[in-house]
Amino acid sequence: MSRSIAVIALLFASLCALPSSAQNAVSAANSALQINADNGIEWRRDEQVYIARGNAVAQREDLSVSADRLLAYYREVAGETQFYQIEAHGNVKVVLPEDVAYGDTGIYYSDQKVAVLTGDDLRLEMGGGDVVRARDSLEYWEEFEGRPVAVARGDASMQSAEDLIEADTLTASFSEDVQGERVLDRVDAIGNVRIRTPNEFAVGNEGIYYAIDDRAVLAGDVKITQGPNQLNGDRAEVDFETGVSRLLPGSGTRVQGLLVPQRSEDDAGNDE
Repeated sequence: MSRSIAVIALLFASLCALPSSAQNAVSAANSALQINADNGIEWRRDEQVYIARGNAVAQREDLSVSADRLLAYYREVAGETQFYQIEAHGNVKVVLPEDVAYGDTGIYYSDQKVAVLTGDDLRLEMGGGDVVRARDSLEYWEEFEGRPVAVARGDASMQSAEDLIEADTLTASFSEDVQGERVLDRVDAIGNVRIRTPNEFAVGNEGIYYAIDDRAVLAGDVKITQGPNQLNGDRAEVDFETGVSRLLPGSGTRVQGLLVPQRSEDDAGNDE
């Protein structure tokens, strides 16, 4: 998730290399960045902004961001050009070799190092097959408490091949593996947390998904439903790899369960 949204910053930060006479296609002299637009690229010097219109695409090596219209706002500081806000409007698509993010509008705030996607059908399609969706916004913070963080707000969800995590807000944190590659570390879920697996449905007030171990922990008014059976407690652990769920009591509370006996087909036939 982080790399997909962060590419907005990486691509547009290189726009300072654009010559003032840029037209339909521009290639920066000292980088692999290329910008294409069906209706041209405009430089408004007084407003200090570059505007690319009509199927606009900014591409660098195998990374790209496209939209109906791209705007790059800059300022002059001590004789240097600084791009402080980048905007992408209409059919925004951010592409990496493994991940693709979609939205109606994308904004990158250089001073805070934050990228935000908004609009309908907000989603991030990750290389591993997981899909993250949100109603209100998808955010990417390059550095939050020392690590990259992505946030999905409003009816947020993360869908894998068999499992689904839903909450009001999902916050994904990233780390580096031994090869130095960025990997999903954990996902914090806040508000109306729901976890669906092939075998159970679990709800709680908050939860944490540990991506590396492929397990989740739920807390606060937890309920786990398995067929007709239901378990209630204060805390639950769900292991997606083994399919085992454990319900634990809180301080001064007990685990409660409603277990419904299963009837075999032979028993059902004897009742006829």
